Amino acid sequence: MAALDLFGRRWSLQIVWELHDGPSGFRSLQQRCDGMSSSVLRQRLLELAEAGLIRQADDRRYALTSLGEDAYQALRPLVQWSQRWADTLTDHDPGE
Repeated sequence: MAALDLFGRRWSLQIVWELHDGPSGFRSLQQRCDGMSSSVLRQRLLELAEAGLIRQADDRRYALTSLGEDAYQALRPLVQWSQRWADTLTDHDPGE
């Protein structure tokens, strides 16, 4: 339940998703997470770091830890399912 609570917080999943391509600086990460305020980004980065999913390197960029990479891999089936769900909704005729 703790993992669901963490990932249920707005932007947490997107931060993990964005970092799977490699380390990112604060501003770059904020730009990739459209509309996120800097205070919310700081808070989510702190929470994800405390949970052991991300770390801040010496060059100040953020990266997934091995545990964070595991979380990303665990989330991939959910992303695949959500795409199938979205396709179903797009194909669905509201008059049926």
